[in-house]
Amino acid sequence: MSQEIEDHRLLNQSHNEPFSAVLEAHVSRRRVMQGGLGMAAMAMLGGFGLSGLPGRATAAGTEKTPLSLAFEAIRGARTDAVVVPAGYTAQVLIPWGTPLNGQAPGWREDLAFTPEIQANSVGMHHDGMHPFALDASSASRRFLLAMNNEYIDQAALWAPQGGATNAADGQRPAAEVRTEINAHGVTVVELEKRDDGRWQHVVDSDYNRRYTSATEMALSGPVAGSEYVQTRYSPDGTRTRGTNNNCANGYTPWGTYLTCEENWPGYFIKQAGRERDDERLGIVERRGRYGWETAAGAADEQHDEFARFDATPAGDSARDDYRNEPRTFGYIVEIDPYSGARAVKRTALGRFRHEGCWPGKLVAGEPVVFYTGHDSRNEYIYKFVSAALWDPADAHRPGADVDRLSLGAKYLDEGTLYVARFDADGSGEWLALTPEAETRDGRTLAEALGLAADDWAGVIIHTCDAADLMGATPMDRPEWGAVDPASGEVYMTLTNNAERTGEGSAATYTHGGGDIEDPGVGYATAPTNAANPRAGNEGGQVIRWREGAENRFDWEVFVFGAAADDAQNVSGLTELNQFASPDGLHYDDRGDGQGILWIETDNGYAKVAEETNDQVLAVVPQNVGRAEGDASVIGGGDQAQLRRFAVGPNGCEVTGICFTPDKTAMFINIQHPGNWPFGDDATSETQGRVRPRASTVVIQRQDGGTIGA
Repeated sequence: MSQEIEDHRLLNQSHNEPFSAVLEAHVSRRRVMQGGLGMAAMAMLGGFGLSGLPGRATAAGTEKTPLSLAFEAIRGARTDAVVVPAGYTAQVLIPWGTPLNGQAPGWREDLAFTPEIQANSVGMHHDGMHPFALDASSASRRFLLAMNNEYIDQAALWAPQGGATNAADGQRPAAEVRTEINAHGVTVVELEKRDDGRWQHVVDSDYNRRYTSATEMALSGPVAGSEYVQTRYSPDGTRTRGTNNNCANGYTPWGTYLTCEENWPGYFIKQAGRERDDERLGIVERRGRYGWETAAGAADEQHDEFARFDATPAGDSARDDYRNEPRTFGYIVEIDPYSGARAVKRTALGRFRHEGCWPGKLVAGEPVVFYTGHDSRNEYIYKFVSAALWDPADAHRPGADVDRLSLGAKYLDEGTLYVARFDADGSGEWLALTPEAETRDGRTLAEALGLAADDWAGVIIHTCDAADLMGATPMDRPEWGAVDPASGEVYMTLTNNAERTGEGSAATYTHGGGDIEDPGVGYATAPTNAANPRAGNEGGQVIRWREGAENRFDWEVFVFGAAADDAQNVSGLTELNQFASPDGLHYDDRGDGQGILWIETDNGYAKVAEETNDQVLAVVPQNVGRAEGDASVIGGGDQAQLRRFAVGPNGCEVTGICFTPDKTAMFINIQHPGNWPFGDDATSETQGRVRPRASTVVIQRQDGGTIGA
């Protein structure tokens, strides 16, 4: 989630014990404040109830050549430019507004966007992305890039006219709303590397296309065809229009792109007839984020294109209005970047504010697993396990004529959705969200939700309430995940919790209501504790877990964010690697059971922001392990292993990350820069004022070698 559009409301009103309280039981606060931990605390951090996670000793005992970082950590920067290590270059590629075909003009500072121009151009505010090879032999020189366009900056979009019309109140013009709708969604664009080593997009490629907030999409899985999603547009509940606020992403082993709907509730309003899921997910009552619903009734409105954003009941049944339109959002959306076939919302993976969706370790003859997080304060981490077992014959083959979305239906429409409970002894359990699952008070989940005994669709519609009832652990905003394909270890960023209260504060208890009240202990705000010692918890942390038997797992904190001079700098960070609010995450597999974990930030912590803009850091996980007294895997003795690799321009968030298969090109996204880019060289500091444009940046070594190591 970009901090530009964070929703700070606490929407989880359950009494479930939050992760902060679990961590407090996990370590000794007094010893953390002294800069170390006692052996009893270390036993809890390192002595897991199941198999345990490997540390430095495991890596050191192998015969393989250790992977190491081959660049010097760079200092923090606060400039209108991208900063990379010596010997590296950074190129600006496909900024917002880049034409995909001849139906859009080339960029100019005073370009006045229309719906048609934006529909045929790269969308706004680049975020998660993934490459898809067109041919295996040329995968590192030519591929399709599928990329999310999360939200818009109205000031930049409408700069030539001085801003959006009626941005805060009054009726929005239909043409402006259509343009904004077309700036959201997903861009698919063909990229190629030229002989001179520079990258370019292929204009008029048959693969170039946009999926926007107006594109028709199919619903599949348990919710499809149910009464929960019947609307005037789709009386049978099988179709919807658009995908909104797509933040992080994922991909499938069969070659499709997964885009994830995160802060979509803010686009809809519902003034009456509000349901429990409207409140739990945060559907607003009055004006939507950009006021799109106010364009309803325009003379040229077609098929309720604007009216659908007002979910207030207006007819005799759901088939007569759009009361259920929000229930067609909040899903993982599968896109075949090769065919341009109608995208599909895979409802079996749950309905909430998805940050991203990452495949777990793939094993022939076993289920396919995906991990996803709900990016809001005190929300949960989920896992989907397919009913179908993985068949290697379904693996992606670039250039093959395959119905990839049919494979998606095979693996993603049937399975079990689980939510995570983290225990203080370093273990945890995946809790099934099925109608027959037993809640903590002995009822079935369907009964506790007031549903029919076999109402799988109803459980999915009420995913968050179901997770509350099962006793899941509320986390500090789960964001991106990454999986080590060799070990199966899963990493996830917990970016921050801005509402955490100071030392000695009393916990603010919440009270559930009606059928969803449960007997646990929860907080609307939580006081500081050993693992989260800063009021506001703006540092955040990265956690790691490994799957065990019978839906159990082992977990630990990998690294805590902090300023170097924080009194509670738990991981011992220095000026060369201090960071806060970890967001993007990528595990870069280098073979032989080794890889690089890349961490991106969306920092709002002033003490770090005063020293550096948002950044990219790198660490080889196999080279670090807990030493005595460390509260996390990365501790005081590991600072040379965690290195700052790149820094973004002023005002930006660094997000989205992928590599060519040969690891010679790294792609990151620069979202909402304040005054950038200035030309094609991303490292050129802006001279004067420019119309800011989110852009993809290609980082390469000047000698053509592999990135990072």
